[in-house]
Amino acid sequence: MSPNPKIKPQISESTRMALETTTLSPRFYTTDVDAMNELTVDTIRSEWEALMDEFAQDRNKGHFTRDEGWAFDMSDLSEELQKEMTDFLVSSLTAEFSGCVLYAELHKKGFDPDMKRLFKYMARDEGRHAGFINECLSEMGVEVDMGFLVKEKEYTYFKPKFILYATYLSEKIGYARYIKIFRHFEQHPELRFHPIFEKFQRWCEDEFRHGEALALVLRANPELLEGRNRLWIRFFQLAVFSTMFVRDHSRHAFHEAMGIDPEEYGMDVFRITAEISKQVFPVVLDIENPAFLRGLRRMQKLAMRIDAEKKKGFLGRLRAIPMKLGVAGTFAKLFAMRPVQNDLPDELRVAPTW
Repeated sequence: MSPNPKIKPQISESTRMALETTTLSPRFYTTDVDAMNELTVDTIRSEWEALMDEFAQDRNKGHFTRDEGWAFDMSDLSEELQKEMTDFLVSSLTAEFSGCVLYAELHKKGFDPDMKRLFKYMARDEGRHAGFINECLSEMGVEVDMGFLVKEKEYTYFKPKFILYATYLSEKIGYARYIKIFRHFEQHPELRFHPIFEKFQRWCEDEFRHGEALALVLRANPELLEGRNRLWIRFFQLAVFSTMFVRDHSRHAFHEAMGIDPEEYGMDVFRITAEISKQVFPVVLDIENPAFLRGLRRMQKLAMRIDAEKKKGFLGRLRAIPMKLGVAGTFAKLFAMRPVQNDLPDELRVAPTW
């Protein structure tokens, strides 16, 4: 589904940002619904039903609102910080709404009652998150036309197993990101420049629960974790980590205002996510290997140079080609690094929380 160029000029700049489909921007996905519904959770039935009961309680209903304590003034932010905060919110909205759209499709078109129930709850949560972010954007004088996104944003097809790997990691890294920011502002409330950050503790509870459900699906279908699938698991870990690292380093004013070093923050998030991922993944990246961080730094520097060259027109795009090859080569070297084998027995595969 491709954006209609005749309609694009009529939309807001924030909606245009959300429409972009680049290496670093959140994407919309579609998959083989029938194949997804062939998955079973029978071998983990008791754990599954307990988690579905937790979903049904909907503990965060009513949490994502601009309540009486809400206070925000755009004039308190510098122009650069306003721009990067908008970029952060639009990117976050697009990622949350991407999940909502995918999960809603899996619920609507699915036939397996277990999968339909799961994706109904997950679509509910992600839609609520996206809608709340849009309220925050409208307070800043911008908002994203989410109905327009559904019709016009480009969709990427992923096999069901790729959807499971990517969404599991997305939910868990989302949890790690939100809890790190929330804990940071608990210690430094004077640096909290937007009230949305106060919502992050309960927000990350939703993300964590989503990841737990997807972990149960993967564990109940062990063929998805065996053989050459281990290579795909490593690939998606590296893709998610490197994308976050590069993207976060493009928001200098945003992280400076929070009092957070993006590299230190990124590595802490990766450690949390990798540790949690041991509940289901048979291999995790060796993020403590010094070569891992060196590779991420190289990719980030090349990405900055590529972005600068792309603004210079045709010749700039030509000069960016060897840089893009450099990014691909660095990614390949990181992928070739020896991973950490994870052979925990099933009874110990419980995700830690922070």
